[in-house]
Amino acid sequence: MDRGDKARTRDYIGQYLDVSGSRLSDYQAQRLVDFIENYDKYRGQSFTKKRSTPGWGSDGRYERTEIIIDTFTDAVGIQRETLHRYDDGQEDRYAENITTARGILDWLDAHR
Repeated sequence: MDRGDKARTRDYIGQYLDVSGSRLSDYQAQRLVDFIENYDKYRGQSFTKKRSTPGWGSDGRYERTEIIIDTFTDAVGIQRETLHRYDDGQEDRYAENITTARGILDWLDAHR
């Protein structure tokens, strides 16, 4: 890809995702273009990952369950909800939106 093609591709990706501070190889840029152009097959889908891990605290042994729900939003991006549930009934919830080029590439790499 020559410089002009790279600039046009980056501008196109930038219409949908935050590319500021991202260095993208030609392969990564093309992968994002393909993702954006085929986003309709992702829109509305959710992916859930659940895992339990034991730990030790001042009260002794405990079990923590982590549930991560990734949902593809109407606009190009992923809404991630993370729930940490402890065996004593305590829960922590976090939510974030993944709308950066690097964040999307990381998600795609983790879900091949």
